Amino acid sequence: MAGLTLRGFSTGYPKRKVIENLDVAPLPRGEITVLLGPNGCGKSTLLRALAGLNKGRGEMWLDDEELMTQPFARRAQRVVYLPQSLPAGVHLHVLESIIVAQRASGGLHSAASEAEILHLLEQLGIAHLAMRYLDQLSGGQKQLVGLAQSLIRRPELLLLDEPLSALDLNYQFHVMDLVRRETAQRNIVTVVVVHDINIALRHAQHALMLKEGRLIAEGQPDKVITPETLAQVYGVEGRIEHCSRGMPQVMIDGLVREALV
Repeated sequence: MAGLTLRGFSTGYPKRKVIENLDVAPLPRGEITVLLGPNGCGKSTLLRALAGLNKGRGEMWLDDEELMTQPFARRAQRVVYLPQSLPAGVHLHVLESIIVAQRASGGLHSAASEAEILHLLEQLGIAHLAMRYLDQLSGGQKQLVGLAQSLIRRPELLLLDEPLSALDLNYQFHVMDLVRRETAQRNIVTVVVVHDINIALRHAQHALMLKEGRLIAEGQPDKVITPETLAQVYGVEGRIEHCSRGMPQVMIDGLVREALV
């Protein structure tokens, strides 16, 4: 089955294991998968390992190719990772930075590719920043530029680590809507770390919920996010209600008593 499959996947740090023997059924192409779980459960560490930035063990299949046995450069042609923030001190125009990202993936710059870049910036609502320097942008604007840099590389596996953390409500919705549309149109596997469970319910088609490096639940978000998993993973008493438009929303009523001990 096309998609991303993990078998016995482990990662962490020299003195601390974070993810141990993780098995994940194929994460489908054309859909957004969200990684959910409390702080410190291993979401970002897992994402970095999938990108080849943290050492990993086990099997990582993208369709019929085992990426763990591939050189980093080969994996980077298919996998793009966007960290929570871009490196500081980069003195490039926004447009230049995206051209650099395009070339890094083997693309050749031309008038046609520049038109594609400007169209992408327009979709993200930041075309007016094309000639601004990266080190003059706000945190939220840098996140949007980072997303443009990622999409212009045409990945097959897109890994986004908290891409909404510095964005206001308008841009959070706008970005997730764009990512969902691009994921479907390009038929790629997109894995996103988010903390807002309601965003997961509204914008994702698949979810993985982690706790202490272990997979607690996976599947459709409304099947993964339940009162039972909210209590087990987050230590909160919660319920799923539906708004007047039928959209599910998580309501938190309090803390699980055992979590207070």
